[in-house]
Amino acid sequence: MTTALAAAALAVPAQAHHRSSESPLPTVTPRAETPVLHDDDEGGNADADDPAIWRNAAAPGRSLVIATAKEGGLRVYDLDARPVQSIAAPPAVGEDDAPGRFNNVDLVHGLRLSSGRADLAVTSDRGHDRLRFYRIDRDRVGGPLTDVTDAAAPPVFSRDQAEINDQRTAYGLATWTDPASGKSFALVSRRERTSITLLELLPTATGTVTYRTVRTLELPSSFRLPDGTSWSPCAEPDELPQVEGMVVDPANGTLYAGQEDIGIWRLRADLTGTPKLIDKVREYGVPGTYDEETEECTPGADPGYGGTKISADVEGLTLLTESDGDGYLLASSQGDNTFAAYDRELEDANEYEGGFRVAPANSTLDGSEECDGAAVLNAPLGDRYPNGLLVVQDGHDAPGDGDRPATNFKFVDLGTVMDALDD
Repeated sequence: MTTALAAAALAVPAQAHHRSSESPLPTVTPRAETPVLHDDDEGGNADADDPAIWRNAAAPGRSLVIATAKEGGLRVYDLDARPVQSIAAPPAVGEDDAPGRFNNVDLVHGLRLSSGRADLAVTSDRGHDRLRFYRIDRDRVGGPLTDVTDAAAPPVFSRDQAEINDQRTAYGLATWTDPASGKSFALVSRRERTSITLLELLPTATGTVTYRTVRTLELPSSFRLPDGTSWSPCAEPDELPQVEGMVVDPANGTLYAGQEDIGIWRLRADLTGTPKLIDKVREYGVPGTYDEETEECTPGADPGYGGTKISADVEGLTLLTESDGDGYLLASSQGDNTFAAYDRELEDANEYEGGFRVAPANSTLDGSEECDGAAVLNAPLGDRYPNGLLVVQDGHDAPGDGDRPATNFKFVDLGTVMDALDD
């Protein structure tokens, strides 16, 4: 079932405004970084993208960070940012077909499999338009992750291999377990489209996991501006403003979704009801002209209808929960290399609470630029991170290796982040 939402119904009232200068954001520095990945033939086309933090309840200091590396598959790291396991993405079906490409990752806790309850890492395989599932066992010989994906798991959006090869496929990902029913779900966005689909996760009798589509929602691709004109962000022909960063608040079943060139949406995780745009990127409403030769957009004059806190692309949404029900929604403001924090509580209308930058710790441990993905866990993780952990992707690792593309993940003590937000 597909729910189409009219852009007019979702138009966000606004007034043109002047953007006043603001004081510089506070900075935090990482304690560790993972080995660099290179998105070239020599590096196995590995490109760091999105992390998730799995807490080992029995031994928190032996917790793990599980992260995607696109065509490089999955990487697993310990809390010292050292590699523990590497899992290759599945190969292409045929010679001319797209190879596996792991985009985003999230966790499901305590899913009831035929072999007992298990924690799972779930990843979106953009190359094959499928979800992949990996059982987590910290002490398993050979590595903590075991593939438990059902061989018959269907494409998420595509009807056949030809559509899969067009790569309008599974992209962003967030998991959610409904406390009322106990059922677990994945919310998956579609590359270069505005679609978000809700999938119910289904364990099989053989110990594997598959899924079924519950419903799909379409966010708008065009917007009515306060001056009465209609606006869509500049893009390649037939490319719509996609969603990637997503996270669900488990306390109330609220999904937050970052539509990269638009802003952050709040909606029900079951994809019913009407989405609300809680903040807009600065570039919202700016016209642009696409140049087919350069494959770039030339922006026009800014009419002043955008927000003031985040710059396109908005990505890397993650939820920092606190025991009293408070906390923050953190978002990567990729366009200006910052992170924005919004109040988690709905009664406070997700108001902006502040922001920070992840800056270099020293000449060899740099900060985070153009962050694609982030994960936060507000729980003690042994002696290394007693205050919790924030993991962020770094889109340009320094000092780098010549002209080779270089990415990795930075580990930040969550206590320093909380101090920055409390300033």
